Amino acid sequence: MNLSLTQLASAWVAGTLPLMFLPELPATWVSGLLIAIAAGLSRSDRAAAATTWLAIFLLAMVWALMHAHTALTQIETLSQRNVALEGAVTSIVMPGQQDDRVTVRVQKVNGRWVFPPITISAYWPPAEPMRCAGQRWQLQTALRPVHSQLNEGGFDGQRWAVANHRLLEGKVLKAYPLSTKCSYRQRFISYIQQTMPEARHQAILLALAFGESRFLDDDTRLLLQQTGVAHLMAISGLHIAVAALFGWWLARAIQGFLPVTWIGHRFPLMLSGLVALAYVGLSGANPPAVRSGLALGVWLSLRLFSVKCSGWQVGLWCMALMLFFDPLMVLSDSFWLSCFAVSALLFWYHWCPLPFRYTTGWRWVGVRWFHLQFSMFILLVPLQAGIFGGVNAASLVANLWAVPWVSCLVVPLVLLSLVFSFWPLLAGCLWESADLLLSCALKPLPLLQSGWLFLDRRALFWSGAGWLAVIAWRLGSVRKHAPLGLAVILLTAAYMRARPAETWRLDMIDVGHGLAVLIEKQGKGVLFDTGNRWEGGDSAQRTILPFLRWRHVELEEIIISHSHLDHQGGLETLQAAFPQANLRSAQQALGLPCRQGETWQWRGLTFRALWPKTLAGQAGNNQSCVVAVTDGHHQILLTGDIEQDAERALLREQRAALASTVLQVPHHGSNSSSIAPFLRAVNPQAALVSASRFNAWHLPAKKVRSRYQDNHIRWWETPWSGQITVLFSHDRWQIKGFREQIMPRWYHQRFGVQRDNE
Repeated sequence: MNLSLTQLASAWVAGTLPLMFLPELPATWVSGLLIAIAAGLSRSDRAAAATTWLAIFLLAMVWALMHAHTALTQIETLSQRNVALEGAVTSIVMPGQQDDRVTVRVQKVNGRWVFPPITISAYWPPAEPMRCAGQRWQLQTALRPVHSQLNEGGFDGQRWAVANHRLLEGKVLKAYPLSTKCSYRQRFISYIQQTMPEARHQAILLALAFGESRFLDDDTRLLLQQTGVAHLMAISGLHIAVAALFGWWLARAIQGFLPVTWIGHRFPLMLSGLVALAYVGLSGANPPAVRSGLALGVWLSLRLFSVKCSGWQVGLWCMALMLFFDPLMVLSDSFWLSCFAVSALLFWYHWCPLPFRYTTGWRWVGVRWFHLQFSMFILLVPLQAGIFGGVNAASLVANLWAVPWVSCLVVPLVLLSLVFSFWPLLAGCLWESADLLLSCALKPLPLLQSGWLFLDRRALFWSGAGWLAVIAWRLGSVRKHAPLGLAVILLTAAYMRARPAETWRLDMIDVGHGLAVLIEKQGKGVLFDTGNRWEGGDSAQRTILPFLRWRHVELEEIIISHSHLDHQGGLETLQAAFPQANLRSAQQALGLPCRQGETWQWRGLTFRALWPKTLAGQAGNNQSCVVAVTDGHHQILLTGDIEQDAERALLREQRAALASTVLQVPHHGSNSSSIAPFLRAVNPQAALVSASRFNAWHLPAKKVRSRYQDNHIRWWETPWSGQITVLFSHDRWQIKGFREQIMPRWYHQRFGVQRDNE
């Protein structure tokens, strides 16, 4: 082979990248063809480095495609109502807290071994025996494929599930224990929690000790994320490095009692690696900790054998090694966040180093610390904008303050607490000290939380400005290429102010079971219904607000069709976010009236209320506000949850006003709505229905879908397409689905579509 290790690693990483962008996976015979081409290239008598690189690239692509095909095959095979599994529980149970959701690492299905293993999330009925991490069970389960709501600017649940091999979810029907012994980690966590003195920040301390961040409350989680310090409150790469340093100092202390001839560099390196490995084990071998441990292991091995190489080479080798063992990791946001952060540091210290006089001595440690944190602040903006949809202007201050407290003081105390856990009195003092220092670290963060800035899709265009500025400064090209820089600024400004090709648009947001339809024009919006609400959250918080921020839309009006929770669940949240927005509804004493005969103008569009005749105290399905919206060329009809009685009344009284280009299917496609005469009167070219895929009512009904198809009406539904967008201009219109046109990716497919298990 005529490739260096670095070239080999670059070929392997590049060969895995197509998994991120393929709209669908090619047939298996394509992989055979690629292997044949790679073999031909590698056997060529005149194989140059470029040819060999291409052969490795093709082999990496085949390896990645094999893993992706295996994942889809597992989904199709296990998406059944009655599946016999054998597996080990992986979710930690805290004493006094019995979660009804359990994660199980599946080892066998119907007596056959599963490779690679997958993890399922399932509901564990209270009537079944208690369980804990490490126990092995034989389970009768009903499983369904992973499915998530898909919208622009929203969390991509399907991509996360595939990247983390969480391909299925469901419920446990019967459970038979094979081994009731809890894992050492579960028993250690239970012991620590029982012996730990009462602490104000106990959940964060447990997250630092064991990587179990799921017990953090929502307010704390949001505070940490919006101040940019969430990476400190888990077992991150920084903390694994601290653990390794802890092991190195321990080894040096031991060497102080050894003869001089026994003192060398290998023992401290080996012990630091073992301590870091133990810390990774305490985290439950979660992916971020494993990645950090692997990178540290590579670095320690190179130091152990005195191999000299650059930081860029080590980083590339680690990426290739990770993607070799798990190609689906290329879909993980946390993987790219880790790689991007390391690349940013390497870039910063090569392109923008400190003058030599600041690099040594305690006198300039503050300068070095600011230099490091400033690099993270400006260079991580692109990834923060893309993953979190925002940045915190005060995160620089938050990290300058919090990192020394947490990483240099709290984490070492946590490690010492774990080491001396056999001595409860000393361990308790250490936990209390760690809690006190953690309180100091968190105290100013609420004041900095207000610095969080939500970014929209346009921000991705300029988010790399920090990188470009460093390159321009380093190359001395600011003055030399001033006209080019000015042109870039003007292009950016033009892009930021560019108007869309469409005159106005409609977006049926995928909120699961519920309804939320946005009408957008000139950066402003009217929202018809606000989705559902549940204990601890609502559709506005989870889906609608992120969508509006990503689209950079300001709501000027909210229309509530009727009083059912799945239509007005997010109203309170949206009113808090847009207090200036007008409110209309068919309910008495709830905003402006939406009743038959009301007409109003909004940015050149005409809104006309066709139903109900009178307002109600609590508007039911047949009192839903029905609104026709037209620009003079096209009309959309928003119907809420009207049923057959209201449809017949509209036929008698408003038949002439019903004809529309697009119809929002009444009542989520229930068989109690969409009667044939109503469809003939509306005569839409497209019908849009909002529902969740696995809903208890099996909506939309098959009969209703067939009724629309028999009338030659194009049928679109959020369970299939995710977000549905209709673009209108004066002479034409077009419709797009998230899965089909907006972002077609193989991991966005509607997995298990051939199975009638919904």
